[in-house]
Amino acid sequence: MSSTVVVTGFGATTPLGGDAATTWANVVKGTPGVHALAYDWAADLPTRIAAEAVVDPATLIDRVEARKMDRSTQLGLVAALEAWRLAGFGLDEENPVDPTRLAVSIGTGIGGLHTLIGQWDTQREKGHRRVSPFTIPKLMANAPAATVGLKLRARAGIHTPVSACASGNEAIAQALDIIRAGRADVVVAGGAEGVIHPLPVAAFGQMQALSRRNDEPERASRPWDKNRDGFVLGEGAAVLVLESLEHALGRGATIYGTLAGAGITSDAYDMVAPDPEGRGQSEAVRLAVRDAGLQPSDIKHVNAHATSTPAGDVTEAQSVRAALGDATDGVIFTGTKSQTGHLLGAAGAMESVFTLLALRNRVVPPTINLEDPEDGLGIDIATTARELPAGDLAGINNSFGFGGHNVALAFTNANVTEA
Repeated sequence: MSSTVVVTGFGATTPLGGDAATTWANVVKGTPGVHALAYDWAADLPTRIAAEAVVDPATLIDRVEARKMDRSTQLGLVAALEAWRLAGFGLDEENPVDPTRLAVSIGTGIGGLHTLIGQWDTQREKGHRRVSPFTIPKLMANAPAATVGLKLRARAGIHTPVSACASGNEAIAQALDIIRAGRADVVVAGGAEGVIHPLPVAAFGQMQALSRRNDEPERASRPWDKNRDGFVLGEGAAVLVLESLEHALGRGATIYGTLAGAGITSDAYDMVAPDPEGRGQSEAVRLAVRDAGLQPSDIKHVNAHATSTPAGDVTEAQSVRAALGDATDGVIFTGTKSQTGHLLGAAGAMESVFTLLALRNRVVPPTINLEDPEDGLGIDIATTARELPAGDLAGINNSFGFGGHNVALAFTNANVTEA
């Protein structure tokens, strides 16, 4: 089967806001979401900054239920319920979705790390009898997806791609395939991550991957800038409600945009370094454009992976230029991780929301902190909010991950209706 897949809902909880609307308003303003860490454990680490979610998800969930969830699951559930409500669905028995035609696909890069390490500390310090019986369900990588599936009574499958920093976008790509194949009419898809903890901060620091601009946290994440020195760890979640066009029209849903295509490749080069020639990244973009039935000249916006690492930013610019050719000259790029930090497995899902809204609202959020661009990038980067032209628009959202995962998603403003 083949079906047009549209977006009828979206939700997010991020370093820029506790919901999607606040997050979008702040990213368009160019608001920095990176701050100094106010924890004793950060004092001795080389990196003492991060981009924490501004709203504690545990405060938005029933207290008893929240205790059964890792932070990553709490974040994912908050974003999913916002998206679900925006799509016009309810949680009661009159919910107009056949549960056998509803699926969930929510990815994560690391999973329930707070639970895993916290319960290990409990066992070492207090003995095995004090370990929580909820430990395994909390630490499982599939816990965010499973929790959302249980809440929404989804019976057409629950899926959890674990592809490092490409996880959220791969989950959305999987949702596209599920609907096109006719296995579901509606898929709740996105990513969640909550691992701001001393171990990941120390471990990424040992890799020399994190920025050490501790005295100026708001200026630390600076994609494409010559003075970038690594990414900033972030946390949060974002979720889309995806539907077949027929199903959305049949229930009179508001349509915010179309997920038109996806491209997935792997580098087969190195566990953590990108292929310096960007071949896998470039092919992912080509595949997404082709899968969407578009031409390179149709692409007007790219929300880049752009983590603020020395190698990754340049490679991505080269790879997109190779994929789009001369059409690259008409594309406005942005690197929103300059504001949000890097949400790892949730990053692609959050940036899919940004890409969707950029096309719908015809405005590209800015890349902040880009003061001295790298030489020879050959791309047009928005450093202030930039308007997109009138008419039909298409955009690409890139996500790349350790292990050589490359995922590009193509969104358009086709089928959009007024809210």
